[in-house]
This record gives sequence, structure tokens and C-alpha cells, in this order.
Amino acid sequence: MATKGLYCMDGSDYEHRQRIASHYQISALNKSRLKYCIFFHYLLFFAMLAKLSADILDKLDIFILEIEELDIPKPLWWEYIWCISLLLSFLGLEAIKKNKISLMKKYMTGLLLFGFLPLFYAIVYYFSDVWIYLTFEDKDELEDVHMWQGYPYGMLWYAFILLTIQVHLFSMYFSWNLLTAWKMKGTKKFE
Repeated sequence: MATKGLYCMDGSDYEHRQRIASHYQISALNKSRLKYCIFFHYLLFFAMLAKLSADILDKLDIFILEIEELDIPKPLWWEYIWCISLLLSFLGLEAIKKNKISLMKKYMTGLLLFGFLPLFYAIVYYFSDVWIYLTFEDKDELEDVHMWQGYPYGMLWYAFILLTIQVHLFSMYFSWNLLTAWKMKGTKKFE
């Protein structure tokens, strides 16, 4: 028999063992969020693939009348380079699965090179069209703006770029949080 007052028999003496370390909570939360970002990256990739489909089919010498009638503008090199960023998502997913700091660093570096840089090039490339469209006062000024299906082509790209940069920024943020949590986990072992 336990003496009353000396020992607690209601199980509360184990509360300190039921807490999850903060770096594990941070890791689990950011892994989930990064997976969502990668999912949205896939969706954006398929939108880009739909845009590139006319050029890809032309290179494969496949003719589909419905796609040809859309008169999709020829792609620029940055569009293909940005598509490489999708391959990096496999690095990110592998890093999440194995808690690998080196893979996560490669994912983040690749996202900077193949995700952000092509998008910044596109922002600069389409800036003049977007500026003219946003500040026009006379319809004659719009003759210099490239239009597709009645919409300003640069504004369509800016909409895509805005969404993509948000996804990439969130991916970088969650990746950074994961790196921090994983490093914190490693340093606590040595304390």
C-alpha cells in the first residue's frame, strides 16, 4: 500500500513523459505543410504543361486540330527551365521521408535556381506589356501589348507567376523550418 500523500496513484506522475519534444511537433507540422506546397507545385506544373503541350506536340510531329486552333504562343526558354523545378520535389519528398538535411538543402538550392530565377526572368520580360496595359489611357496604346484570346498575355503570366512565387516561398519557409527543427534535434543529443 502506498502512503497517502507521498505517491500519486492517479497517473499524473507520468505527465512529464507524455509531452512531445517541440522539434518533433515542428517537424511533423512543417512536413505536412511542405507536402501541400509540393502538391500545389504539381498543379502549377500541369497548368504549365498544358501551355507547353502545343510546342511539345509540334516537336513530336503530332497534329491535334483542337490544340492548334487555340493558337498558343510559342514558349520561351524560361518555361522549360521552370518545369525542371518539379523534379526537385522528389528530393524534397525524400528529405521529408528520411529527415535528411543534405537533401533538403539541395531541394532548397534547386528551387532557387530552377524555380525562382526563371520566374524573375519572366517578370522582367513581361513587365513592359503589363505596365502598358495597366497604365493605358487610349486604346491605340494597347496595339503594342501582346494579346491571347482577348486577354493581355503578360497579365496572364503575372497571375501564374504570383501563384507560383507564393507556393515557392511557402515551400522555402517550411523547408527552412524543417532544417531548423532537424538541426535542433541533432544538437540536443550532444547536450
